[in-house]
Amino acid sequence: MTTGKIERWFSHCVVLATGGYGNVYYLSTNAMNSNASAAWQCYKKGAFFANPCYVQIHPTCIPVHGDYQSKLTLMSESLRNDGRIWVPKNIEDAQKIRKGELSPNDIKEEDRDYYLERRYPAFGNLVPRDIASRAAKERCDKGYGVGKTGLAVYLDFKDAINRLGKEKVEQRYGNLFSMYQRIVDDNPYETPMMIYPAVHYTMGGLWVDYELMTTIDGLFAAGECNFSDHGANRLGASALMQGLADGYFVLPYTIQNYLSAEIYNKPIPTSDEAFDKAEQEVKDRIEKILSIKGKTSVDTFQKRLGHIMWEKVGMGRTKEGLSEAIPEIEELKKEFWGDVCIPEDNNTMNPELEKALRFADHLELASLIAQDALQREESCGGHFRIEHQTEEGEAKRDDDNFMFVGAWEYKGEDNKPEMHKEELKYEQVKVQQRNYK
Repeated sequence: MTTGKIERWFSHCVVLATGGYGNVYYLSTNAMNSNASAAWQCYKKGAFFANPCYVQIHPTCIPVHGDYQSKLTLMSESLRNDGRIWVPKNIEDAQKIRKGELSPNDIKEEDRDYYLERRYPAFGNLVPRDIASRAAKERCDKGYGVGKTGLAVYLDFKDAINRLGKEKVEQRYGNLFSMYQRIVDDNPYETPMMIYPAVHYTMGGLWVDYELMTTIDGLFAAGECNFSDHGANRLGASALMQGLADGYFVLPYTIQNYLSAEIYNKPIPTSDEAFDKAEQEVKDRIEKILSIKGKTSVDTFQKRLGHIMWEKVGMGRTKEGLSEAIPEIEELKKEFWGDVCIPEDNNTMNPELEKALRFADHLELASLIAQDALQREESCGGHFRIEHQTEEGEAKRDDDNFMFVGAWEYKGEDNKPEMHKEELKYEQVKVQQRNYK
């Protein structure tokens, strides 16, 4: 969660704002500039954390190409405006492509499965991100995936080039095509792109009221660090919308309500014991982690957490997988605090120390995501439980039992967090099952 870029003190009032794009990238080994640490520290001080289970998967990323890759490169969703997504109809053709015996241009039109257009004729390649992502994973899991790993599908611009001309396509997507070619070393004007889903964004965040104040009196959370605007899913560019709306149209009219009661209170001096206590807590944490002197790098731990989250808390979740993931994360946490290796010390700039401190927060947030996903026995938006789907394989909601915001309260290091339910009531919108057929 991209938080903590701006922290302003107004007497007793704190504003936690956001910057950047996207929230938690827990699969990345180098996502130190896009992390949940600021919000997580607020959670551990008493701010409720809402809806952590809703995690958006981005369907248009460059596929994995090696074990040492830190994360998948995100391509713009605008590509799906003109690109057509397909895999070979015949599994034998997919196998030959993976072996390098065939290229995508060798596959005849009648032997191509434009599976999104086939399954969702009303929306085709423009179905929502969660649906497009799960559909790509399903095709690859069935053996129809392409590329050397089989973890890819094609995004083809042949028809768009024939219809619009190469120059027009270049005007629209030239920068993306250039980026793809630099990374993959393949020309997307001549050969279909390869894409695969990757973790993108968490809709959850700090719980706030209508004035954007958290459950900690005087602590306001604005923008992507809070949960307020997304619900179970997220639309493109709504992160920008959330930051602008909160910053321009909400906070100027709500913070003053809080400050009006504080007008006669003097600013808190830095000599207050609370400052000394906070500083000492940070020093103790740093000394503790530096004193471990283990043998395993932070990147190794991060990669292991990523595999747990992707395989068991990813696009398709099950009660069994989530029940396994939670203790596995706890065991990984114990290993981390007993064997992490941090070169150098705290007397100079130490990126490995920073990564270790951020990863310690990632571990705890990952556990909360899994716990929230386990209790929500339904499928909805960025949360898909395999046990809860329609006969056609679509998300099956349970509005009678789960129409609420799950707001989690920290109860201490060795205690389970407590979930509070904020019931959702709709007066202007009819609640109904989504159908993109």
